[in-house]
Amino acid sequence: MSSFLFTFSLIIVGLSLGYLIQGLVTRNIIRLPISLDQLRKILLKTALLFINPITVVGAIWIVKFKDTRMAALPLLGVFTILLGGLLALGGARLLRLRRKQTGSLFVCGSFTNIGTIGGLVCYIFLGEMAFGLVSIYKLFEEFTYYTIGFPIAKIYSADSKEKEGLFSRLKRLITDVFILVSLSSLMLGLLFNLMDVQRPEFYQTVNSIFIPLGALLLITSIGLVMRISKIREYIKECIFVSFIKFLFVPVIVTSAALFLGYQGIEGGFLLKVVIILSSMPVAFNALIPPSLYNLDVDLANSCWLVSTSLLIFVLPALYMIIHSF
Repeated sequence: MSSFLFTFSLIIVGLSLGYLIQGLVTRNIIRLPISLDQLRKILLKTALLFINPITVVGAIWIVKFKDTRMAALPLLGVFTILLGGLLALGGARLLRLRRKQTGSLFVCGSFTNIGTIGGLVCYIFLGEMAFGLVSIYKLFEEFTYYTIGFPIAKIYSADSKEKEGLFSRLKRLITDVFILVSLSSLMLGLLFNLMDVQRPEFYQTVNSIFIPLGALLLITSIGLVMRISKIREYIKECIFVSFIKFLFVPVIVTSAALFLGYQGIEGGFLLKVVIILSSMPVAFNALIPPSLYNLDVDLANSCWLVSTSLLIFVLPALYMIIHSF
């Protein structure tokens, strides 16, 4: 229970803090020396370029790669993303949505908060090694978003703000500093792991501080741009996306993990990680394609906010499931 309360409290504090700062600045109650967008970027860069690389190196360093079936973990991550998108497209037909709404529903079903919230939940519920496995699970996340998610979203807009082909998008992907730093930290951790270098004892203390801190900064940056006024206009879409995120995708992906025999690896530890990561809410970057391609931004924002809020029910359920075996 303490693990659940800490995780949920961190999410609530981060979102509330960011939203509070946004409200105070918007109403001219306080004045910041920088804009909200600049503050958001500082928080993102601090977490993604400084804190997270340190935590990823340390966590991957101690992961035990004893079973070749673990090589399928990144593919399960890709499967999670694609499955959610396909289910959302099917849902858009059932709900008879317009093209712009369909594009937004697709990215909400597809883009998943594996890193920030998924990583935090894995760390608090299962420990540091689970946090290391998150980086492996999401290895092809950005690649899948840029090469599949963004192009499909663009199909549903006749008025795209971005005119670039697949080659340009791939070039931007492989030169993105955030992705390069993320991959570099993953590879460095793997190198230390495979070389059997002994990790310093103090690293556990560093990660116990840095992992929650990095998540707090990222969640606060989300709160800085959070909008809650349009939710009631998209109740049906939010409900459908929530079923995708918290029922359909977890059941199917967990079944795939069971088929791979993950329940027999480290006493089911790997299966528990998959259960958590396949049950995460809409990712904040699901708001990017709707903004770029003139889709329904309010729909995407509503689905993100509602699915994130539902963690108050999802987290205790996940805790009970993963500690039942």
